[in-house]
Amino acid sequence: MKEDTKTKLNQHQQPGRTQQMCRTIEVVANVDHVDMSPAVVASDTADDLNLIPPLNFAMVDNGIFRSGFPDSANFSFLQTLKLRSIIYLCPEPYPEANTEFSKSNGIRLFQFGIESYKEPFVNIPDDTIREALKVVLDVRNHPVLIHCNRGKHRTGCLVGCLRKLQRWCLSSVFDEYQRFAAAKARICDQRGEC
Repeated sequence: MKEDTKTKLNQHQQPGRTQQMCRTIEVVANVDHVDMSPAVVASDTADDLNLIPPLNFAMVDNGIFRSGFPDSANFSFLQTLKLRSIIYLCPEPYPEANTEFSKSNGIRLFQFGIESYKEPFVNIPDDTIREALKVVLDVRNHPVLIHCNRGKHRTGCLVGCLRKLQRWCLSSVFDEYQRFAAAKARICDQRGEC
């Protein structure tokens, strides 16, 4: 497999702001054809036992998935999704193992560094959510995985905003958010301030 990796830094700035909103790692790779004939697939049954989804994994919509932070134990499972993109919502650098997994599988990484807050009334920046939604809505990025650390608050906010665009009623948006956030649901996240 040949690989050519390009790293791009996208900066969307408002006057007076120098904050980096989205970091994009674009991977251009020639992926070898994988034989998916029944005989080959059946011979991989031992590998099926190693298909472990990340914490809080779920399908959001066709081609859109959500989860907590995937680790190396989840890589085999993620390969079955044939991801084109990952949206990472944390400000911390993406771990080397995850970056290498993305590169070797031709997955484009979009990083939106949204801080995690313990205070209940801290809002996620509107412009950051808007830019992340653009990535989610662009079908050229599908299949896409959205994740933060636990797949609860930041991921829940982005998915909640997507649900609002899909014209879900707010009670259904809140129910879905609470199902993933469990006892740690945050008031500001549920107010729909995204």
